[in-house]
Amino acid sequence: MNEWYLRDLSRKQKTAIRIKGESGKPTTNTAIYGYKKDPADKYHWLIDEEAAAVVRRIFRMNVEGIGPYEIARILYEDKVETPAVYLGKKGIGFWKSKEDFPSPYNWNGYMVGQILSKPEYIGHTVNFRSHKESYKDKSSVPNPQEEWLIFENTHEAIIDKETWELVQKLRKTPRRKDTLGEANPLTGLVFCADCGAKMYNHRFKGDLENGNYPYDSYECSAYKLESRKHKDVCCSHYISTKSIRTLILETIQAVSIFAISNQQEFMEKVRAASQLRQKEAAKEIKRTLNKERKRAKELDVIIKKLYESFAVGRIFEERFDSLLAEYEAEQKQLLSSVESAEQKLSAFEEDTVRMEQFLALAKKYTDFSELTTLMINEFVDKVLVHAPEKIDGDRVQEVEIYLKFIGRFDLPEPELTEGEKKRQEQLRRHRIKSRERYQKIKAGEHTIGEPFQLTCKCCGKTFESKMSNAMFCDQNCRAKYYRQEAAKKRERECTCENCGTVFATNKNSVKYCCEACMKEANRKRQQERKAAKKTGQENTEVAAVKESGQKEKTA
Repeated sequence: MNEWYLRDLSRKQKTAIRIKGESGKPTTNTAIYGYKKDPADKYHWLIDEEAAAVVRRIFRMNVEGIGPYEIARILYEDKVETPAVYLGKKGIGFWKSKEDFPSPYNWNGYMVGQILSKPEYIGHTVNFRSHKESYKDKSSVPNPQEEWLIFENTHEAIIDKETWELVQKLRKTPRRKDTLGEANPLTGLVFCADCGAKMYNHRFKGDLENGNYPYDSYECSAYKLESRKHKDVCCSHYISTKSIRTLILETIQAVSIFAISNQQEFMEKVRAASQLRQKEAAKEIKRTLNKERKRAKELDVIIKKLYESFAVGRIFEERFDSLLAEYEAEQKQLLSSVESAEQKLSAFEEDTVRMEQFLALAKKYTDFSELTTLMINEFVDKVLVHAPEKIDGDRVQEVEIYLKFIGRFDLPEPELTEGEKKRQEQLRRHRIKSRERYQKIKAGEHTIGEPFQLTCKCCGKTFESKMSNAMFCDQNCRAKYYRQEAAKKRERECTCENCGTVFATNKNSVKYCCEACMKEANRKRQQERKAAKKTGQENTEVAAVKESGQKEKTA
């Protein structure tokens, strides 16, 4: 009798909790770490600022690329109390009756992972995470996530939705420390553009004593795995990590600066690109939709013929039932797929929210000089690496960088300045020389380690150097060459003051086109000085005569 009473009481409590949970009220007795109950309404949570600061710090460290176990170690070293200890000291939770806490800072990775996975921190209420099989059993059994009841925006959020979603995405891809002792921030972001497989990162710190140089690069995983089985799948798509990081940083810098300084043009370009992507997606959906509709009509004909065959006795009942069940299941799946495709086709709308989100993200950063793990996680959605190709003898490789909220954004190409054009020409000549040196080494005309036979750029003499890019035989030729180059830059047009001829010179004090003009000008100046001197003497004599005549009259 007592057991029946307890069983009925348990059922009534379960029903009451179910009604309470389905109404949107929290079914937990205590608020989770970071929140506290509202004194005016026990079903409403308020932010506990002291604990919320720790929660925000945990999320921020995870976005910066730090894993749960490393976060737990940092919190332990900083002597941050664990949630159970923190709540216990406030008289809440399982340890509310404890007075002594022997390990108050004993954080672990599981504890941090639980905090990072809770939707409650973005303002949601989550009920029915677990259940108990019987009133006799005190252990809880977790429910599958599909059975959870989530009520959105029921209390103030500690973490914004974008940060929480970013953390969930980061946690899906494990980031393990390799032989270099650090996790790769690009893990799970770099893909092969041809086969869609992930790109494997290979890096080695090097062992120069044994002639092993350090390297850090990416290769297509499908090619790398299948090449071990001597199968030709895809191709290497080799690219260095330094190149990818440089391209990512340049893209983030350029797009962010353009978006902040030209907001109207930026929004128009994103809208145009979005409409183009939607049109392409709509074409693909229409193609799939037509194919599925055609197959659904074919199944109607097949089922009709199947009924006719069964009616005239061509097939047995068991065979008819099995075939009918298969065709009806396929038709049901096709109809649901057609319905979802039609909804997608009619749901394409222009979305400006993501552009505003990207602008807010770009304005948050004031320094884009260095690519950090936080920048990679917040800005980069994915990187697609295409196969390299030869263009005019150069190895050219296309890399597509998709940013969060806006996808791939093509900036308007500015016109190159004269300095930039000159620099591009210098790089082109340097690549030509590099290819020539490589061809010599490949043909056996030069041995690695031996000095190169080069020609001095100033005096034209042949000299030997261990550096393949040396241009001068000694320091004097180098200084002389650059003096001549500087003089060429200073060259200007002048007009001769003697004969009026226009000539070129690199000196500021030159006034005459030749030595003869200079002598002629000096001669003219001497004659002018002599004439002026003679005129001065005559004027002096006349003045003296006048003065003496005036004295005589006075006497």
